[in-house]
Amino acid sequence: MSDEEKKTYDEALSLDDLTIAIRNGIDREGMPDEQAKEMAQHILNFFGYSERIIDNVLEPEDRDAFYMLEDTGILTTEREETTLYDGREWRIHYWLFRKGRIHELINGEFTAFDGVEDTGSVYENLDEEIWHREEL
Repeated sequence: MSDEEKKTYDEALSLDDLTIAIRNGIDREGMPDEQAKEMAQHILNFFGYSERIIDNVLEPEDRDAFYMLEDTGILTTEREETTLYDGREWRIHYWLFRKGRIHELINGEFTAFDGVEDTGSVYENLDEEIWHREEL
């Protein structure tokens, strides 16, 4: 990652930048600027200066807005699993900004986001021997 790219990812996200990304990501023609700005303000109120927030703080209608932004690639989720004292597994879900995608939308790169990042095929690096069955 270049120094310029690192600086971009380390910067706090501004209201104006998120407004542009939302407007360009959701509907470039139909969403009024004021509506995009209200949504950006609403989302930023959850994050503050944090890079991620816990899903539990969201009400159902807020979560719907987060899912809509996830569909455009502006937000993504991650989860942690931890073991409780009694042995049960506990999952914690988080929401994060995808700053790379946000900057693409700000800069006018309106490629459709399908939710999947191409990481290549898992089969490309396997040896041919893996496909041969051995008799037991």
